[in-house]
Amino acid sequence: MEPGLRGKNALVTGGGTGIGRAIALALAEAGVNIALASNQPADETIRELKSLGVRASFIAADVSIEADVGRMVDEAVSQLGSVDLYVNNAAIAAHQPVTQISADAWHRTLNTNLSACVFACREICKHMIPRRGGSILIIGSTAQFNQAYGEASYHIAKAGLRAYKNTLALEMAPHGIRVNLLVPGHFLTPLTESIGDESATVLRGEIPLRRFGQPKELGATALLLLSDRLSPYTTGAEFVVDGGLRLRPLPLVTDQQILLMNARE
Repeated sequence: MEPGLRGKNALVTGGGTGIGRAIALALAEAGVNIALASNQPADETIRELKSLGVRASFIAADVSIEADVGRMVDEAVSQLGSVDLYVNNAAIAAHQPVTQISADAWHRTLNTNLSACVFACREICKHMIPRRGGSILIIGSTAQFNQAYGEASYHIAKAGLRAYKNTLALEMAPHGIRVNLLVPGHFLTPLTESIGDESATVLRGEIPLRRFGQPKELGATALLLLSDRLSPYTTGAEFVVDGGLRLRPLPLVTDQQILLMNARE
């Protein structure tokens, strides 16, 4: 079934690479015009989007900065004429043991992964409310389920997105705006490429499907949740796409590494 999104306009953050890029391409294939926001150049992705016959534009923005978030939304509305769909995807991860969490890494992780979503949705909803409709897709992580060493900041930010999604969906429902959470497991993206070969082998063995996800495999799920035709009665929901990862623990470090992690001076 067609998702019925042709001709709609979407703003996608962190859309130059990885999961954001895959979702932007899936939307473009469905006929959606795209405003792609990133703090890194995304010329190749913009060319790919345009080759699919839709309008595509780039917005340079650092979503960890509140002023940039507001400007990003204003530019998207100006470039597209309206924003019917919003995909909150931009994310970073700082891996630090709890005795070594720095203020800079803590604030940047929370600002990029959580505050940016709160501020962007604040502005997006102001635009969508008078239009009596819209769809928001927040990209979470199975980090909200699975504890992992050195990921306190990232875990807290992703768990916060889950809680925020609930309130946002509740308050926007009377305005016809749907809000849902897409929860990926371990996908092969620039955010996950730093994992070592040994850890990757162990982690792959803990995933019931025995492989990592490819970003393009999230495209269809994103369309499902964003589409008023396919999911008209779905809001406040969570859709996990993780190969079964949430069902298993994450033994990524040895006992000796755990002991040493917080024993450094």
